[in-house]
Parts: sequence; structure tokens; C-alpha cells
Amino acid sequence: MRVLIVEDDAALGLFLQKGLKLEGHEVAWVGDGEAALERVESFRPDLMVLDLSLPRKDGTEVLEDLRGRYDGMAVLVLTGRSMVEERVKCLNLGADDCLLKPFSFHELTARCRALLRRKERFADPMLRHGDVALNRMERRVTRMGHAVELTVKEFSLLEYLMQRSGRCCSRAELLREVWQMSPDAGTNVVDVYINYLRKKLGAVGAESDAVFAVIETVRGEGYRMGGIKKLPIAESSYGVGAVLAGA
Repeated sequence: MRVLIVEDDAALGLFLQKGLKLEGHEVAWVGDGEAALERVESFRPDLMVLDLSLPRKDGTEVLEDLRGRYDGMAVLVLTGRSMVEERVKCLNLGADDCLLKPFSFHELTARCRALLRRKERFADPMLRHGDVALNRMERRVTRMGHAVELTVKEFSLLEYLMQRSGRCCSRAELLREVWQMSPDAGTNVVDVYINYLRKKLGAVGAESDAVFAVIETVRGEGYRMGGIKKLPIAESSYGVGAVLAGA
């Protein structure tokens, strides 16, 4: 699962990031409340581990701003404030659980697992974009009802794009979030895998002359899930794949 740690203590933040990565999660860390709200937009975490005492925007303010906007995200609050009223306030603002500092890392990971299990129980495993369906639980992709065989990394890339349907994802963002590589790595792996996806999704023929372009290139910016395109008769005779490859 994707976990966003919001903690201004750099030593603690890096420790939690490393520990949760070892637990098998995809983890990002930011050090203030404003950065947390910005990171939620791009990272779309399943779980936020949120400290209350933060610069720029307090943890309770972050909870207020998040309320009603990201219902699928669980929030575990970390606090050194021992008053019961403070913890009750956080729970009323939308936090799912509170953990008092100092805490055991084993207790934190156990609470994270419990929150994620609870989330999985109610989450819709299906992502859909036009005629493409992705089942996150079964790790299966179909287009127009036909199975599309993808590698693990191709699946992760498509899942990331579909979760952000309609928003352009830059190459740097995809390198960082899908490959966990530096945006300055100097590699064209994103473009290569986008082409792999286009070919595999485009290999599924369409009887209709109105098809989803699936993955569009936004020149100078990156990639996004596309919209419906009308194919001219001359182009449609060559199949969908020829059109998608140039999208």
C-alpha cells in the first residue's frame, strides 16, 4: 500500500519511511502540513501517518482540509499531546486512529496493518477508464472484455495512471513513484514502458469507430489517460493499435 508520512522530525520521518518500506509498503515522507496536502494530490496514499505538531500547517488543520475529500485514505495520527480531548478532536475531524508518542515501532506497524485491512475490506478493487478495466485484487486487466497480459511493472504503471485518470503525470513523477528512481536518473524507461502498454492495449481490436486513445502524450509534460476519439474510416481499417501508438 502507499503510505504518506507527515513528520517534521527528520530523523523520525526517515526512520519510519525506512521501516515501513521494509514492511513492503510504498512510502513517501514530507515535513510540514502544506507539503502533506500537496503530496496527497500526486501520491494518493492509502494511509497517512500524520504528526500533529507541524510547521506551516498544524496536523488538525490538515485533517480539516482533508475531510470529505479523500474518503478512501486512512489517517493514523501521531501526537505527544496527552490530553484525551486532543485525541477526541482528531477522531471527530476524520482520523481513524491515534498513537501517543513515544511509541513502539511494532505497535505503529500493527496499527497500520489493521487500518489497511479495514480499508481493503471496503475498497472497490476495480479501476475503469472507458473500455479498460483493471482489477487490483486479482492483478488482471481487460479491454472490451478481452484479457490483456501485462508484466508487473506494466501493471503498476497502468494502475498509477488510471488512479489519476484525467490528470497529466510527468516522466519525473512516474520515475519517482512507479520505479522509485531519481527524476534525474537520465533514463527513457518511462517512454519505453508507455509504448509497451500502448501496443498491448492497442492489440485488442475495436469494432466501433469510436475508441478510447487509452494513453495520451501531453507534449512537454508527460502522459495521461485519454478520452474518446473518432477514427476516420481510412485509419480504422488499420486497427486500433496503429492509432494508439501515436497518441
